Amino acid sequence: MSGVGLVVAVDFGSTFTKAVAVDGDSGAVVARAEHRTTIDTDVMDGWHACRAVLEDVDRGVRNAEVLACSSAGGGLRIGVVGNEELVTAEAGKRVALSSGGRVVAVVSGGLSASSQKELRKVRPDVVLLLGGTDGGNSAVLLKAAETLAKYNWRKPIVVAGNVDAQAEITEVLGAVPHVLAGNVVPEIGVFAPDSARAAIREMFLKHVIGGKNLSRDPSFARMVRAATPDVVLRGVEVLAGLHGDVAVVDIGGATTDVHSVIELDPEDANLGREVVATHPVTRTVEGDLGMRWSAVPVVEAGVEAELVAGESELRTAARHRHDDPSFLPDSPREAAYDEQLASVAATVALRRHAGRQRIVFGPGGRVIERSGKDLREVDLLVGSGGVLRHNPPEVAARILGSIGTNARAEGWLVPQHAEICIDRDYVLAGVGLLADLAPKAAEGLAGHIHTTATTGH
Repeated sequence: MSGVGLVVAVDFGSTFTKAVAVDGDSGAVVARAEHRTTIDTDVMDGWHACRAVLEDVDRGVRNAEVLACSSAGGGLRIGVVGNEELVTAEAGKRVALSSGGRVVAVVSGGLSASSQKELRKVRPDVVLLLGGTDGGNSAVLLKAAETLAKYNWRKPIVVAGNVDAQAEITEVLGAVPHVLAGNVVPEIGVFAPDSARAAIREMFLKHVIGGKNLSRDPSFARMVRAATPDVVLRGVEVLAGLHGDVAVVDIGGATTDVHSVIELDPEDANLGREVVATHPVTRTVEGDLGMRWSAVPVVEAGVEAELVAGESELRTAARHRHDDPSFLPDSPREAAYDEQLASVAATVALRRHAGRQRIVFGPGGRVIERSGKDLREVDLLVGSGGVLRHNPPEVAARILGSIGTNARAEGWLVPQHAEICIDRDYVLAGVGLLADLAPKAAEGLAGHIHTTATTGH
């Protein structure tokens, strides 16, 4: 894409459409815009409004290449169907999250007539069918495919289980829309999500984007390249290529998302106790941690983690924000409540995303045991979300700096000495959109994020 001039990256969200015009060679930000949308509007209305703003800054936007991602309409809903409960739930969840989706159901141990009926009720956009190591038992996997075909399942299916059963599964599914991928767990202790991620992306573009009636304009489906969280995670990979190990925490109104890309230390493998191996590229979504719709459970999580004392005032403030999600702080006290809620959400989300190290005593004596992903040596911690973008740098620094409080003493493997910066212009999605088509521009745009560094902790 070198030499093409302007490129416009667009993120279609459920409440806002964001757009940034970028120099296609250097990645420099030329202009940015955002426009509020609702469930009653056509999502393309937001793009048209943003384009008008961008064109006022640079008329070249009219002829610019447009790349888009979308989380509108509730994003990508994934149902996971597999064999053994622990492996299915863990591997399926990790693949779904790293593909930009969220898991709405997990069915393990076989798919029966009743369980497929329950699966239909949660309305997944895509079913991830997995189970069995390569060369292992394929009976449960085949039975699940037979059940889906028998009851006329019509939602797209990604088959990412025992590869030896793929030919038979294809025959069984017949006209049911499906795509084959590599086994997510080809052998015990190995996690290989990349093929399944690509397949889910293919199904998202082919069957999901055009099927949610988000726009009457057919150009919407042509514009969208991937789900927004998938694109953001790709952007984090670009950042990691420039700055080393990176973690991103995005504090939203309903959820707090965490993305991380790190180089794994093979010497740590013997300390872990995971059935599914840790992967260097990871995303998690905490649906009970948010600044508005999920403010009440943030307080509960803070009390449980002993981050807050359960003050009645904070509980009252959280309830008010839940009841009025459009509320904006109108006094220093209300701003302080927002900061406290954000600190708890960020800290708990990072703890859940990362792991914990404990000393245990067994037959051999004192042993260090570790669970999860070690983020202690992360070089760059990036913050996103309105509470970080719309507050002074010192507030964002306090919120993200609080993540490391008492972490060492309690064994949490969260960032401890990372440089902190804020994605104030919300360009991380743009970095991901440009990453494979214009890598130099993607790197330049990623550098725009790094210029918003605040302080280390």
